[in-house]
Amino acid sequence: MGFLRATLLTLALALPADAVTLGDDGLYDEPWIRETFMDLREDLAEANAEGKRLLILIEQRGCIYCTKMHEEVFSDPTIAQLISDNYFVIQINMFGDIPVTDFDGTERPEKEMVNRWGAMFTPTMIFLPEEVEDGATAAQASVATMPGAFGKGTTTALLEWVRDHGYDAEENFQKYMQDKASGSN
Repeated sequence: MGFLRATLLTLALALPADAVTLGDDGLYDEPWIRETFMDLREDLAEANAEGKRLLILIEQRGCIYCTKMHEEVFSDPTIAQLISDNYFVIQINMFGDIPVTDFDGTERPEKEMVNRWGAMFTPTMIFLPEEVEDGATAAQASVATMPGAFGKGTTTALLEWVRDHGYDAEENFQKYMQDKASGSN
């Protein structure tokens, strides 16, 4: 067996079968990330038709915290299933040029839309309600925004809290986390 072939085989065996991969744009590919026309009004309608919540995931090439989320958190089978079952996820490149249409009809490249929403960190997850008021932006309509990388416990809790409409019950997420940790939730 040639050196190159042996090296490739060794590398292939060293990677887990379900290892996350990077797309041509340098962002992580996940089976639960949707390819859409990036019109949030259409994406919300499709999410609702599937009985799922719209989730905007803002990332950037080379982001070490995005890597942490994909390799350590999103790769957990329970979290991946929670996302797949309950969320319609679109991925936005913080420095990308693909046109995005916001709920108010404004169309801008990804990088300008991210600035419009005031997102400064990657990854950032923006969770949307099932209905968005006319004229609202994604940032204004958001029921929760999670900037940065968090561990499995916090991420799972936030996904469940949004799914279960904890914000409708005016249940503070931090209180929800405390109750969950103490076993009273």
